[in-house]
Amino acid sequence: MSDRGPRAELVVDLAAVRHNVGLLSRGAAASGAATMAVVKSDGYGHGAADVARAALQAGASWLGVCTLDEALALRADGIEAPVLSWLHLPDEDFAPAVAAGVDLSVSSHGHLDAVLAGARAVDRPARLHLKIDTGLSRNGCPEDDWPDLVDAAAKAAAAGRCEVVAVWSHLAVADVARHPVTEAQAARFDAAWRVARDRGLTPIRHLANSAATMTRPDLHYDLVRPGIAVYGLDPLGRPVAESPLRPAMTVRGRVVLVKQVRAGEGVSYGHEFTTPRDTVLALVPIGYGDGVPRRMNFGGRMRVWLAGRSRPVVGRVCMDQVVVDCGPDGGAEVREGDVAVLFGPGDDGAPTAQEWADELGTIHYEVVTGVQGRRMTRTVVGREAGPGTEQEGAAW
Repeated sequence: MSDRGPRAELVVDLAAVRHNVGLLSRGAAASGAATMAVVKSDGYGHGAADVARAALQAGASWLGVCTLDEALALRADGIEAPVLSWLHLPDEDFAPAVAAGVDLSVSSHGHLDAVLAGARAVDRPARLHLKIDTGLSRNGCPEDDWPDLVDAAAKAAAAGRCEVVAVWSHLAVADVARHPVTEAQAARFDAAWRVARDRGLTPIRHLANSAATMTRPDLHYDLVRPGIAVYGLDPLGRPVAESPLRPAMTVRGRVVLVKQVRAGEGVSYGHEFTTPRDTVLALVPIGYGDGVPRRMNFGGRMRVWLAGRSRPVVGRVCMDQVVVDCGPDGGAEVREGDVAVLFGPGDDGAPTAQEWADELGTIHYEVVTGVQGRRMTRTVVGREAGPGTEQEGAAW
């Protein structure tokens, strides 16, 4: 790395994370609900441990992950807050997670038996979140099997082998206001919770994802589980300027070469772009090997923010680099070592992850989780909490 900074850099702003979690947790608290910040997939590419600590500082009291390894990594980092892990093979060894006090999701008899075996191995009751499939048809216990699963869990709880902490599920279309599928899921969820109550259990309930946290206070129940909103990416698809959330990730690289090129020269593989005039090209050392999708510049619409202006990327995205057309006067404006922003918060005119997603026909989740790589230096800023707009109230 140069003294002036990394060649390719992913910058994570923890002040933005705290701002977002502060808004989300205050909105949940107004409904009487606690907040679980979801930090799976290495914190959506932002760094799970750093995001977890920032989220806990800002009002979250739970953390959510996908795998046992992710949960145990948080514990190894010294994070002691409640952690729920929810996607497991039935033949995994649950003993280390039970020993570490990790809450575990259970969707079938096979999973229940495996978790209880882990609890026996460490002589400690397991903390269970029973998941009901309310209509996503992904993970979760089918309705027809639910009473038997609850009965088995209640029997194990009575024997002191587990604690049934929660009943939970996941929404399919919460980003669409008052969608009938959401209403049907909520009704199924309430019915499933009543089955557990009828067996003498007293579990909490959690259902709301980011979108429902922001738009459906009636579905907050006891705990909300925001994911993408923690990172400042709007689950309702609003432009950055219209959202109360602040994007926490910036991807940027330093220019490695600036050169004058004559009119009529082909640029990058396949010569899909030919310079229409004499121009100055800048080379930025980030490509699809770093998570910039090759199709990002199909049609020549990719742009970067460089030397105070939005400038087009020309030619194909390569494994290691992209070429930026700086125009005939670019030699006076752009220097080797200058920083080009591929996407960021958007408040300075740079592209955003949402704009990338729109260009790619995908979602911003895929954009931010896709730019992880061994060559990308992750720089974390805003570690120290301080006064400022993080203290503002929720306004969706």
